[in-house]
Amino acid sequence: MKVKDAMHKGADWVSPDTSLPEVAKKMRGLDVGSIPIGENDKLIGMITDRDIACRGVTTGKDCTKLTARDAMTEGIIHCRETDDLDDALRIMEQKKLRRLAVLNDKQRLVGMLSLGDVAHSATRALTGEMTAAVASHHP
Repeated sequence: MKVKDAMHKGADWVSPDTSLPEVAKKMRGLDVGSIPIGENDKLIGMITDRDIACRGVTTGKDCTKLTARDAMTEGIIHCRETDDLDDALRIMEQKKLRRLAVLNDKQRLVGMLSLGDVAHSATRALTGEMTAAVASHHP
């Protein structure tokens, strides 16, 4: 199975200058837990609901003045829509990612692959193995 057959198609992204409240509203509206960050026509990072909580809310700073850049994780790990699902899962396992950006052959964001997507598409054995690997504690 290819990633494009399992992924959630059509992912949105925000600029690094987007305020944290706007990022959170977008996440709520889309019912997602992460959003890629793009600048100058390139993906530069990812922000999760956990990033907003841990790098935004808990800092004691005024969250309305913080931006996605203040809380995001720099760099973006991705796979291609034409990759085998097993290869994408290996990336997610190795990097302990619950969500993976999916790019096309033109380096454009075309979707996201999440644990939920995997659970709906892969075998139970593969889904269980993947969940255990991603959910294990970081060293």
